[in-house]
Amino acid sequence: MSGMTFTQFITEAQHLDSGAARELNLDLVPMLSDIITACIKIADAINKGALAGTMGSLASENIQGEVQKALDLIANDIFLEANQWRGYMVGMASEEMDDPYVIPEKYRKNKNTKHGRYLMLFDPLDGSSNVNANITVGTIFSILRCPQGVTNPALEDFLQAGTEQVCAGYALYGTSTMLVLTTGHGVNGFTLDNETGEFFLTHPNIQIPEDTKEFAINMSNYRFWEEPVQRYIDECLQGAEGVRKKDFNMRWVASMVAEVHRILIRGGIYIYPIDSKLKKQGGRLRLMYELNPLSFIVEQAGGAASTGRERIMDIKPTGLHQRTPVILGSKNEVDLVVAYHCAVQS
Repeated sequence: MSGMTFTQFITEAQHLDSGAARELNLDLVPMLSDIITACIKIADAINKGALAGTMGSLASENIQGEVQKALDLIANDIFLEANQWRGYMVGMASEEMDDPYVIPEKYRKNKNTKHGRYLMLFDPLDGSSNVNANITVGTIFSILRCPQGVTNPALEDFLQAGTEQVCAGYALYGTSTMLVLTTGHGVNGFTLDNETGEFFLTHPNIQIPEDTKEFAINMSNYRFWEEPVQRYIDECLQGAEGVRKKDFNMRWVASMVAEVHRILIRGGIYIYPIDSKLKKQGGRLRLMYELNPLSFIVEQAGGAASTGRERIMDIKPTGLHQRTPVILGSKNEVDLVVAYHCAVQS
């Protein structure tokens, strides 16, 4: 296997910045090493799922009222265990837990670590409803700075806008295991070599095409959508004979991390809009665990991410499990859907 390993890549990045940026990069090397360890273990748990009897659902529900899969909780425990012992994290929050998890004091006594600098939010197994069908799933994570002086983070310490993220990424468990991340200086993708256990840089400086002929949306909800989204989809479906003058393809995997990865690789737009069924809960997808980290990645790759009314990463969160609509992907298509929303509001 040739090419640059993830460790080599992130270590080299330390020397490109100075001051606070370099200090952050120094911290990220061990933190991301722990994340990689967790993702490899999760990939292994998924691969063994049917053989180990862990593919089924549990009797429990998470705080969103979703039935939990056994692998949801296995992945959650793996991520907590792998990312707490060095002491860099002072607290973590997960889609599968009602409240934030404060790192035990014993891990914060590591004299070799300037502990308590960071908070992490994560979705341990995005798309887990698909595991029984052997469809691609993933782990999404977001790293924030812990407010200065805070040693026992409370809920409000996690409620930071997406613009405050210092790092975001996801692991993709598909035909190969990949790690895709940004620290605010572009987006890079790494593929796991199962023989060596190393991630190698395979997708440097990922850029999303500004234009696309592909959209991803759950068409079964068409009758519940607002007019701007119906208008956009109607125009796509009219194809070359309509106002867009080109034919579109539709994709829908029902695993957001898989949808976003496809958009990063070849362009497209992903839409999970607000609709009449979702108004009370604000939307379908979680802002803190899914949309903020994936929006950070998409924007760093040249795309855009909006609710239709505002930029995703500008939202000031009011709750740990807050939901919001999303329109994300190739910039020109996202801008068009946003313009349709603005036309209705004006």
